[in-house]
Amino acid sequence: MDLYQEVTNRIMEQLENGIIPWEKPWISAGNAVSHATGKPYSLLNQMLLGRPGEYVTFNQCQQEGGKVRKGEKSSMVVFWKWIEEKDPDTEEVKQIPFLRYFSVFHVDQCEGISPRFRTSEALPVDPAEANDAAEDIIADYLHRSGEHLVSRESSEAFYQPATDTVVLPMRKQFADTAEYYSTAFHEMVHSTGHKTRLDRLEKTAFFGSEAYSKEELIAEIGAATLVNAAGLETSSSFRNSAAYIQNWLKVLRDDKRFIVSASGKAEKAVALILGA
Repeated sequence: MDLYQEVTNRIMEQLENGIIPWEKPWISAGNAVSHATGKPYSLLNQMLLGRPGEYVTFNQCQQEGGKVRKGEKSSMVVFWKWIEEKDPDTEEVKQIPFLRYFSVFHVDQCEGISPRFRTSEALPVDPAEANDAAEDIIADYLHRSGEHLVSRESSEAFYQPATDTVVLPMRKQFADTAEYYSTAFHEMVHSTGHKTRLDRLEKTAFFGSEAYSKEELIAEIGAATLVNAAGLETSSSFRNSAAYIQNWLKVLRDDKRFIVSASGKAEKAVALILGA
């Protein structure tokens, strides 16, 4: 099985059904976690699994005295396995990453086992108001990174690498609190690509290019994750438009490694912003 293609196909299937996988309900209603450890899965696996709760392998379910209900379909979880490979010329041993997978079931697909961990629930917020958790995330990142944030009455939101500045419209211009912070987090994720941080931004990126599309996807996934970290509900936005979905479908069809790469970089960006 071509695992990169399989992962891409599963994300594309959601997009074709009008679902933005990085803005699905799991974003604001808790994470998909391992039933064995309680640890959340990676961002890519969160998107592949599609909903919050605990997941267990077939063997783990049996070991606990339970069983998977007849007819239930498993979900895919991917991971990197590092394999040693020796260079025949230099004898140097290198670590080569290979993408692997295993199958899991949600605990509600099983009989005889119950969830072991509590999942968090999003906190309701009023539209267009400040959110303390989100403000703390922003303030802490700005303090640690030395980045600048400017809010002004305008119709633009962008990150300027030359001055290391995020520029946002005023919060009062937004009709929804979550959309304001989603926009702020989107631009902050871009800022993690600065050469003094994760050194991810490409000077050759321009609107419509593959590099531009990949960076935008990194920012989208990262922003959705940070909105969750702040306990904010997201509402439907212009990003759920048909044109937006078709753009991602085109990119994914052209590059089967795209979603795997972008989600991994988004995870690093989120960790940097949260100081994790």
